Amino acid sequence: MAAGVTSVFAKAGLQEVPSHLGNAVRTAIVLALSLTVLWWSGEHQKTATLNGRAWLFLALSGLATAVSWVAYFKALSIGSATPVTAIDKASLVVTMILAILFLGETLSWRGGIGVMLIVAGSLLASSGSK
Repeated sequence: MAAGVTSVFAKAGLQEVPSHLGNAVRTAIVLALSLTVLWWSGEHQKTATLNGRAWLFLALSGLATAVSWVAYFKALSIGSATPVTAIDKASLVVTMILAILFLGETLSWRGGIGVMLIVAGSLLASSGSK
């Protein structure tokens, strides 16, 4: 449910606000909350478990997230929330392909049909809203 409201709140917050400023404010709030949860959970005491491989892939994930959020906020600033979010959710295809190639995950026929339906739904939702 929280993921569903983020697009609507972001779109409302971007009224007369530049997309990069809105993204920076959102990112700062996410960082503050993440650090609070980290500290509260006590997981900050396990920082030594971060080895070079973990740093590399978490850094790459962070870079990908930053690029994604910059593009997402720009798209939200110029388009309607529903089609922008629908196209964003179609990224499941990229996740599926990379998970198969790099993580050794397998795809069942049901999973494949599900992904195709999500892509079809994303295309329909993105073209049917103004």
